[in-house]
Amino acid sequence: MFIYLSKKIAIPNSIRLKCVSWNKDQGFIACGGEEGLLKVLKLETQTDDSKLKGLAAPSNLSMNQTLEGHSGAVQVVTWNEQYQKLTTSDQNGLIIVWMLYKGSWYEEMINNRNKSVVRSMSWNADGQKICIVYEDGAVIVGSVDGNRIWGKELKGIQLAHVAWSPDSRILLFGMANGEIHIYDNQGNFIGKMTIGCLLNVTGAISIAGIHWYPGSEGYIEPDCPCLAVCFDNGRGQIMRYENDENPVLLETQMNVASIQWNHCGSVLAVAGCQKNLSLDKEVNTVQFYTPFGEHLRTLKVPGKQMTAISWEGGGLRIGLAVDSFIYFANIRPDYKWGFCSNTVVYAYTRPDRLEYSVVFWDTKNNEKFVKYVKSLISITTCGDFCILATKADDSQPQYVLVLCNSIGTPLDSKYIDIDPLFVTMTKTHVISASKEAFYTWQYRVAKKLTALEINQVSKTRKEGRERVYHIDDTPTGTTDGTLDFAKAFAATRDPICCITATDKTLIVGRESGIIQRYSLPSVGLLQKYTLNCRTYQLSLNCNSSRLAIIDIAGVLTFLDLESRAASGDGLVGEQVAASGDPSKFERKDVWDMKWANDNPNLFAMMEKTRMYVFRNLDPEEPIQTSGYICNFEDLEIKSVLLDEIMKDPERPNKDYLINFEIRSLRDSRALIEKVGIEDASQFIEDNPHPRLWRLLAEAALQKLDLKTAEQAFVRCKDYQGIEFVKRLGNLQSESMKQAEVVAYFGRFEEAERMYLDMDRRDLAISLRIKLGDWFRVLQLLKTGSGDADDALLEQAYNAIGDYFADRQKWVNAVQYYLQGRNQERLAECYYMLEDYDGLERLANSLPENHKLLPDIGQMFVTVGMCEQAVIAYLKCNQPKAAVEACVHLNQWNKAVELAKDHNMKEIGPLLAKYASHLLEKNKTLEAVELYRKAHHFLEAAKLMFKIADDEAKKRTRPLRVKKLYVLAALLVENNHDQMKSSQQSKSKGKKSEATTALAGLLEEDATSTDNRIVDNAWRGAEAYHFFLLAQRQLYDGNVDAAMKTALHLRDYEDIIPAVEIYSLLAICSSANRAFGTCSRAFIKLESLESLSPEQRQSYEDLALEIFTKFPPKDNRKSELDSISEGVEGKLPTCIVTGRIISEYQFWMCSVCKHCAMEQEISSHSYCPLCHSALA
Repeated sequence: MFIYLSKKIAIPNSIRLKCVSWNKDQGFIACGGEEGLLKVLKLETQTDDSKLKGLAAPSNLSMNQTLEGHSGAVQVVTWNEQYQKLTTSDQNGLIIVWMLYKGSWYEEMINNRNKSVVRSMSWNADGQKICIVYEDGAVIVGSVDGNRIWGKELKGIQLAHVAWSPDSRILLFGMANGEIHIYDNQGNFIGKMTIGCLLNVTGAISIAGIHWYPGSEGYIEPDCPCLAVCFDNGRGQIMRYENDENPVLLETQMNVASIQWNHCGSVLAVAGCQKNLSLDKEVNTVQFYTPFGEHLRTLKVPGKQMTAISWEGGGLRIGLAVDSFIYFANIRPDYKWGFCSNTVVYAYTRPDRLEYSVVFWDTKNNEKFVKYVKSLISITTCGDFCILATKADDSQPQYVLVLCNSIGTPLDSKYIDIDPLFVTMTKTHVISASKEAFYTWQYRVAKKLTALEINQVSKTRKEGRERVYHIDDTPTGTTDGTLDFAKAFAATRDPICCITATDKTLIVGRESGIIQRYSLPSVGLLQKYTLNCRTYQLSLNCNSSRLAIIDIAGVLTFLDLESRAASGDGLVGEQVAASGDPSKFERKDVWDMKWANDNPNLFAMMEKTRMYVFRNLDPEEPIQTSGYICNFEDLEIKSVLLDEIMKDPERPNKDYLINFEIRSLRDSRALIEKVGIEDASQFIEDNPHPRLWRLLAEAALQKLDLKTAEQAFVRCKDYQGIEFVKRLGNLQSESMKQAEVVAYFGRFEEAERMYLDMDRRDLAISLRIKLGDWFRVLQLLKTGSGDADDALLEQAYNAIGDYFADRQKWVNAVQYYLQGRNQERLAECYYMLEDYDGLERLANSLPENHKLLPDIGQMFVTVGMCEQAVIAYLKCNQPKAAVEACVHLNQWNKAVELAKDHNMKEIGPLLAKYASHLLEKNKTLEAVELYRKAHHFLEAAKLMFKIADDEAKKRTRPLRVKKLYVLAALLVENNHDQMKSSQQSKSKGKKSEATTALAGLLEEDATSTDNRIVDNAWRGAEAYHFFLLAQRQLYDGNVDAAMKTALHLRDYEDIIPAVEIYSLLAICSSANRAFGTCSRAFIKLESLESLSPEQRQSYEDLALEIFTKFPPKDNRKSELDSISEGVEGKLPTCIVTGRIISEYQFWMCSVCKHCAMEQEISSHSYCPLCHSALA
């Protein structure tokens, strides 16, 4: 930061001031002094010039009111900003509260204890409560409306100061003996503050000030020290909270009178007087510190005794009470800011966020991008890029340099171990320095890389791209430096205090005044210079021949690094003199300077509130401004009013960016306007600069003086301009030339009007096409007489469609694409609108093999519309894609069908792969479904049988097992039908039905490996069918039928466990009193291997019990035995009753080929076995 005295106001009758307080919100300044003096002043800027803003604008006293009411010396003044009240107190203990009414201040309340004198008063952060402390130990807390909240007498204590904590929960009381006690907001004692800054201090001390910054503008970093305490002996401490164990310690080496934080807690001002030993007198001094105790600046103030200081609300000025004067000093803060490619980058803090808000404000398009950065240290810019230096979040001290582009996108970053106190960058290097060492990083900016590639680039850490050098080393530049941060921490007697660099030179300044010059890119120490000042800011001109130095006191001097004659510019004696002699040059109170990018002898500098432009060290007349210089090229200076922006940083205004033209540009423009092109061209000849030649060329064009224009374009090397002039020369009519020139200068409306007046609608249209204003093109095409060009019309419709599509307005886009017959974009719009009917219509309207069809097919696939996708793919002759779509959407039957139609081999393996995947996941039923859909019935049947067998083993509900077996058998039947039909289609009806059927069976035999499944498909279903039927008949009391049915089960021991079969048979036969059969069943049961001895024993006991009562004889011969033995082969069994069918006429099911008696089946409408409907 930089500070200088700017104004002085004298108090009438030389009355000495005791206190001063500046209202942060409304800008009133209250000052109190001896003899009851109390004044309220207000400084306001009155200016008509919109460019003059901030400190540069002249300020006058808009209010100067003396407040009558006090008789003794006014000792305390304090503002309540929220409620616009002023509270004052004098040496007699009288307190007055003043209020503003119709532009003047009036007494609102008065209070006097008549016992003691008020030492300090403090309003809390929200302006609701005031705490007043008296010398005799009395404390009163009152509300803003004058009511007393509580009072307390602290016995035997002399009070001197009071301060509220930001959250109003804690009160700090400063005692006359220098102690500070901590109380809660109800007046209960909590403890004493430990004061570390007074270690081994003897003698009487008193507190000079306590100020606790309330956080109203946010903090410059998380957990930032904000409570400042300072003593009259110059010692002080800054703490994070009231019992901070390790505060930041200050040693100001002066007698302190007053301290105060600025508006955002980033600078602490400490005012007092310093002993000047040589002159043996005291000098009034204000020292400025950061919250971390780093000394920023010193301000010397004339006068005998300084009593008080107060900051202005915006932190740009400070008021000082000295004797009977108020001095004002202007502050030029060190904003964190930069300028890269038309973008102003600046950072500010907010109370609601811990991070800095870094704004990238593109001044050209007036767009802003905000990036939040924790613990930001600095912003450095160069060209199109900027470097943000930050602290890493980790506990160890590490720092990050982030390379960003002009919208804040991080491109690369480096972690470094040294504190980046000073950072500078060139087009190729970033150089960052701590006090002892500097680090160089040759950054590379990836052109048009994807995010992934950028990550890879930043991962490969190239040795040699980064190096570290200690300030006391003498690198030669031949050997590669290493990236070894260990040596960077070695202490040095003479620390670094500033750095700067250009593409070929790096300059490092040290506190003793030594300047070291290194070469770049290979860092080699070339030379050392010694100055007799401590440098604060260094800057090199564009050819690195001259160095500008601003020292700590704001004095600007120059140093020639190369003797002018040797700098290769071929300058001779008098020209060396012309570029100015730097040894005689000196300017004071300089706080910013910038070299021109394109001229080594041109620079601009800021001195107080004036900007001077120097050519060869000769100044032009100054310009009143307090802006920060962004850029100086083409004889124009871009300056930004950061003070104004920071007042409302979320809404930067274009007015805050100011362009100044330097004198030669202004003069040339005036000459061209007033005198004429000839003289102007002579003047520019004498003061050549590309910018001036361009000015001349444009002026000549306006007047259609093509010869001069062409010469001027040649001088400023503008090839397009030369071409343009040649093209103009070939045009015949004057009006055409004028129209072209108008268009060249960007006045397009005017140019269009001229074309239309010449009846050249085609030229107007082509102008609008060049500009991309298709709405106007369409208008012009439609308004003209005669036919509009169809191709152009379509182009216009499509371009407007694109305009709407880019803005996601798909409905509007569709209308224009339809008119422009742009099928590709139409498909995209329909898809975005989810208008699949429209998409289907579009697909149907396209010719075969249209290149858009695959894309449309893909669109249908993504939303699961299989049929439409297949149609689209087949239309463009891509059956493979169609099959893939079906597979993707699980439509396997369609997939297999398509694969067969188009003789594709690869569907089989794919199917198998998917099925095995399902089986791995135990999704057997899904696999069955898959095979069934794909018409691989045999595989499905195999799986189905496996499921049924597993289910049977679990001994679950037999009906369910039967259903599973039926399903499996039906799949086998489907397989038979498929074989038959495929044979028929092969033979094309030449042979008889029988032959084809036979061929089908033979093929089936050849292909099927698992004959059991094909031949005995229905066995499982039969077994469970009869098992269920027997039980049903038994429960219905039809015991004979039940027994006969149970006898059939003997053939199915491989499916139903024998125990179950023979137990059932035993029950049925005993119920039917056929004890012979029953006895055979028991014999079978007792001989079963699978039974345990206990089970076998219980069967034997049961048999004994039954057959002792009934002899084991059948009273009727079982017809089953008699018939089935006799006839050759087996007779069919009726599936309704379980009886043997002996008639010749019986019914047979068309699906499962099982039989039943005619009279029995007539009462059924479904086949009892396979449940298919009866014909």
